[in-house]
Amino acid sequence: MTLVTFSDLRTAAYCPRKCYYVRRDDDREPPPGVDRRRALATRYEALLEADDDELAAEPIALGPAAYRERLAESRRRLAAADRWRPLCEPRERNVLAEGRHVRGVVHKVLTDPLEPSLVSTGKPPETGVWEPQSVHAVAAAKALAWEHETPVERAWLEYPAYGVIRAVPLTTRRKAIYRRTLRTVRELDGPPPRLGNRSKCRSCGYAAECGVRTRTLRSLIQRFTG
Repeated sequence: MTLVTFSDLRTAAYCPRKCYYVRRDDDREPPPGVDRRRALATRYEALLEADDDELAAEPIALGPAAYRERLAESRRRLAAADRWRPLCEPRERNVLAEGRHVRGVVHKVLTDPLEPSLVSTGKPPETGVWEPQSVHAVAAAKALAWEHETPVERAWLEYPAYGVIRAVPLTTRRKAIYRRTLRTVRELDGPPPRLGNRSKCRSCGYAAECGVRTRTLRSLIQRFTG
């Protein structure tokens, strides 16, 4: 059976219909700027020591003082859990992992215990991680567990442009969503129904082909007050 890629799982968790179009067109090129932002996750200690001018030249999403404070808080929290050093100096980087059902690149492989860490170039939610990233994290953990023949109970999500690093425990709920998403990807043989949540469509490059109509906040206000 063909292994499902991490990127297809992540896209399907966001929108199955978009996943169908991406797979059809083999459209998996990352957006511009991804490499520079991901590289931040390899330089946390240096970034903490950088002055304001040096930080301002980096692809961070906060002001230098706010960024330094948030990254320092991540270091305090993770050092207490004995995970800061493994995240800064992982055993391996950018490892292609192949599990029983899925395959993809794990950005960092931590040991004692074995855990994957994934680097996101986007903005973190107020708490936790976005659902597509949760599915991605479970997939990475399962692939590593399969390869190393050892249980993996937790993954990590790094948002280096924001100085945020969050744990992703492999809960029963997360595993169930992963299995459902995996089944969705495997059953894609045509465009699935459109999402009811059209807010996801506004930034989608397939919106026109998909046939959805999106409205800006201003147009919605005008519709209901005009």
